Formats: sequence, structure tokens, C-alpha cells
Amino acid sequence: MKTPADPSSLTIRRRYPARFAPATVLLAIGCLLLATSADLRADELYRAAKDLIGKNAAEIDALADWCRQRGLTQQAEKTHELLGKQDPSKLYLPVLPRKVGGTPLPDDAPPDVVEWDQRLSRIRHDQAISLYDLARRAVRANRLSLAYELALAAIRTNPDDKAVRRLMGYQDYAGHWRTAYEVGKLRTGQIWHEKYGWLLNSRVRRYEQGQRYFRGRWVTAEKDPELHRDIESPWVVETEHYSIHTNHSLEAGVRLGAKLEELFDVWQKLFIRFYASEAHIQALFDGQAQKLRTQMPRFHVVFFRDRDDYNRSLQAAMPDMSNIEISIGVYVERTRCAYFFAGEGYEDRTLFHEASHQLFHQSRGFGRIAPDVGHNTNFWIVEGVALYMESLRRDGDYDTLGGFDDERMHAARYRLLEDDFYVPLEELTTYGMKTIQNDKRIATLYSQAAGLTNFLVHYDAGRYRDALVTYLVTVYEGRADPNTLSELTGTSYRDLDKQYRQFMQQSLHKAATGGRAPE
Repeated sequence: MKTPADPSSLTIRRRYPARFAPATVLLAIGCLLLATSADLRADELYRAAKDLIGKNAAEIDALADWCRQRGLTQQAEKTHELLGKQDPSKLYLPVLPRKVGGTPLPDDAPPDVVEWDQRLSRIRHDQAISLYDLARRAVRANRLSLAYELALAAIRTNPDDKAVRRLMGYQDYAGHWRTAYEVGKLRTGQIWHEKYGWLLNSRVRRYEQGQRYFRGRWVTAEKDPELHRDIESPWVVETEHYSIHTNHSLEAGVRLGAKLEELFDVWQKLFIRFYASEAHIQALFDGQAQKLRTQMPRFHVVFFRDRDDYNRSLQAAMPDMSNIEISIGVYVERTRCAYFFAGEGYEDRTLFHEASHQLFHQSRGFGRIAPDVGHNTNFWIVEGVALYMESLRRDGDYDTLGGFDDERMHAARYRLLEDDFYVPLEELTTYGMKTIQNDKRIATLYSQAAGLTNFLVHYDAGRYRDALVTYLVTVYEGRADPNTLSELTGTSYRDLDKQYRQFMQQSLHKAATGGRAPE
């Protein structure tokens, strides 16, 4: 990784693989309040929220006990699921159901099961209303992070709450929760096909029979790849937030688009205060969700059929790009595009890493991001937060991030606790892009950056999470200096260093598999 010679040169960021043996925001009901800033803990809103969470949990436990007393084991488990996942080393964001309304009980359901279903529906309805009402109070008090987390808890509790669905940008259309983008597509006669992406309904049958539509005419599925062999004449897959050009296959582009949309959904919930102003967040709660979402750009991605094509195409198009042959994916600031390839070497972690760079660089619009982010200082967090986003995984009904058992945490823990390698924050924050990318210890520095980012997200149930997002804003806007992180956390670097070591020692004991030496 080389530093650009001048601001007009492109910046390449590639992921350095961790070398070691591999070994659950629920911003959710039981723990979401602890994700707010420390000064919130003593105020009235925090106490009200804490009391509400406790009351809601007691209601859920009571109904689960009622089920167990009647031998309704399955219903007791389903009730208890409302409390969400509880691993404090991970963030959990619910994957919201698309169909409006739950699955109805069969007509011959036993009376106890019918009563359970009615009581559960009432609890979900009432709790979601209470959480959202408190969220609106938080907005009026300018507690925007708390407000949004309460809204996420409300939608987790009752996915069919119309007010919160509107807040999240959904509307009830033909019995399914759809975004405005999706509704627009459906109204023009298109449907989303899991293999072929958005298609006119009139063309679906012919696609499934092995035909493809190309420049106004139909061709066979066997002929189609010949027409898209070069990246200059690619398949183009459009999703709500991405435009993907690929010469691999239409199906591969659609699969990649689904993964990128999953990343976007998680990222935009977790980092809303990065890309949205206070006025925009308030607009969301005033029913103007689309106003914020229409300001997002469409993110461009190129997906090559293999590494050779990736190397050849990028080297020819951008001869000033160095080290492309050893990269496994790259976001290029100059072209505002992310590049990946299929086959050997591809992995989802690289996709999430580089696509996260793209989201941070482009989501705030032109003119709001400094050129060469982190060029002079604080570059570690630019890579650290992308390394954190690599941990994105689907776990049942949740998307998860973080975890003491993640491979990046294994590496960071080993470097700190076994190798005794650590660059104090007071020094690390002075490192710019050139310093880190030219350092022989770059892989180890990346490991530390990954560990520190996990620490800022999860330490003490999220004490520094708000400060982290604000820190990212100042770094990306070019306003951060070496003292910014300490000022935002209200904690000296010496104390942050101590807390980080304690956090990593704790993670050693709680990880699903112990930290092991790098291979």
C-alpha cells in the first residue's frame, strides 16, 4: 500500500489478511440503552427508558412462564425470543420480515395456544407503541441516538408497527413492506427475481426458459456470456443503492448486489449519525423518511470474472495504481468505485471491508469529505472501522457485528497479550496514511486498529459508541487532530490504553475459542 504522490492521485486500500489459526444494533430491548453516551445515564430520559425496558422484559418473562405452566414449550421459547440476543460483545440488528402480519394460527389451534397468540400480539403492539412514544420524546430533547435506538427496539418488538416502518422507509404495498424504490419498480411492472434481479414481469418466463434480453432482442443463455465477455459490455445489475457492472454472470452480479444491500442496511442503521444531520433525523420522526434516503448516491461496483481480468483491466485503466496484483479488492477514491473479482481469492470479508470504505467516503455527498482522509493523522480509524465491518454475519433472524470470537479479535488479542505489541493511542493518533502504509509493521498495526475499534464499539456496554461515530465524522471531514478522540470520549489516552488492555484480557476469557498464535 503506497501513499498517493499528490491529492489527485488515487488511494488504494486493501485488506491485509490476518495470519493465524481460525479458532451475538440488537440495539435491542435488553441492552440498547447502554449504547448511549455516559452523560445520558443520569437524566430523566435514560431513567424512563431503563424503567420501560425493565417493564417490557417482565411482561415477556411472565407470558413465557404462563406458557411453561401449560406445557407450551415451543410458545414459551418464541415468547422469550422477544428479549433478543444477549452477547454483549456483538451488535444485533433484526432482519425484518417482509410480509405484513404474522402467520395465522390454524383453525384447530388449542384454546391455550389461541390465548397465548392474543396475549403475545397485545404485548408486541403495546410495547412498540411505548418504545416509539419514548423515542419521540427523545427527539424533542435532542437525544437523537437514543431516539433511533428506541425506534429500532420498537420495530424489533413489533415488525408491523406502521409508524416505525415509515420511519425506516417502508410502506405497506400489496401485503408486503416495501421501500419507495421497490414500490416504484413494482408499479412499472417489474419484480425482483432472486437469480436475475429486477425484471419486467412479462420477461420472467422467458428468462426461466433460458433466454436473455440483450439490446432489444432475445438471445440464448449460452450466447449471452459471449456478449458480455469484456467489462466494457457488462451485465448491469441495479439494486436500490448499487449499480454493479460485471463480466462474470448476471446471476453473480445479483448475488453480489444482495450482499451489498445487506451491508448497506446494517451500516445505515449503525452509522446514521455519520451521514445524517440532526435536522434529517428529526425529519425521519416527522414522517419524512424519503427526504433523507433520496440524498444517498448510487454506489458503483465493478465485479470481474477472475483475478487475471481484475489485474489486467485495472492496470490498463489506471497505470499509476501500485500493488494491484496483490490486492484482493479495492475502493478507489478517484473513480468513486469499488472493484472485486470472482473465484479464488474472493471472500465476503474483503467485500464488506472495501464497500464500507465506499459508504463512508460517499454517503455524506460531495464537498463534505476531505481529500485523502487520514492523510496526516488518525488514519488508523479509517481502516479500523472497515476491519470491524468485515465481521458482518447473518445469524438466524439477525445481522451481527463484532464478537470476541471474530478472527480480527483473535489476531488483535494475540498481538497485545502474547507479543506485547501496542502503539499507545497518544502516538497512534499522530500516524497518517503514509506512516502506516509504509510501516513494516503494517499488518500488526491493522490488527491493533481492529481491536481498538471493537473496544470503542463494545467497551462498558457501548460507553464510547457515540464518541466513535463523532470521531469518524471529524476524521472524514478533515477536522480531527491527534487529541480529538480523547476529547470526544472525555478520557485521557493513558486511561483509554488501560481500558483497552482490560477489554482484551476480558475477551480472552469470554471468546468461544481462545486466542491462538498466528500461523
